[in-house]
Amino acid sequence: MRRRAAGAVVLAGLVLAGCTSTITGTASPADPTSGPAPTATTSAGPCTYTEDPRGSAGDVVPDAPSGPPPTGTVRETVATGAGDIGLELRTSGPGTCATASFVSLAAQGYFDDTPCHRLTTSPGLQVLQCGDPSGTGAGGPGYTFPTDVDGTETYGRGVLAMANSGQGFDGSQFFLVYGDSQLTPDYTVFGTVDEAGLGVVDQIAAAGVADGSQDGAPAVPVTITAVTPTT
Repeated sequence: MRRRAAGAVVLAGLVLAGCTSTITGTASPADPTSGPAPTATTSAGPCTYTEDPRGSAGDVVPDAPSGPPPTGTVRETVATGAGDIGLELRTSGPGTCATASFVSLAAQGYFDDTPCHRLTTSPGLQVLQCGDPSGTGAGGPGYTFPTDVDGTETYGRGVLAMANSGQGFDGSQFFLVYGDSQLTPDYTVFGTVDEAGLGVVDQIAAAGVADGSQDGAPAVPVTITAVTPTT
């Protein structure tokens, strides 16, 4: 992990224009080919992380994971101003590389003091989206990794999954499903949200979207203060 030099902060919302990490039940994710192509790759066990020159949001530029993915039971606590959200992450099958990235980013403090920038409240898409330090929906960690799906994915209440800027372009943004969502199997599922955490998300959703629509910033701002292993 390294900290950007003064005056060298990348304006991710500009650099990543057209590459927003998003989720939608009615259309394909945004085309990821509108910026420079990713370049160098780093392998960590069965996972490959590709450097993305379009930049990283925030002052901290994290390292990609190294070494094998986690094994056994992995639980993380997402501490927010609205309450703690407990997660259990996959360590086998589809989603393993997403778990490795999430755990690595959390350990580096990448998610600390970052917003959950998007809440959707429509009957067919009920999620809270987080993981972008810029808060624009266009930020990422400066690397991408392949979307990992087998076509059987569903997105019911309690699912934890990766947002992306197109198939094969997962980064740091993730979403928590608090109500059944009608999504095609295009998003890496890498864990579940515990019942207490779902209660926190329910309270956030009950307050609605800031502009009164069904898709936008939460009416009550949600900030992740830290993501740490659950003890």
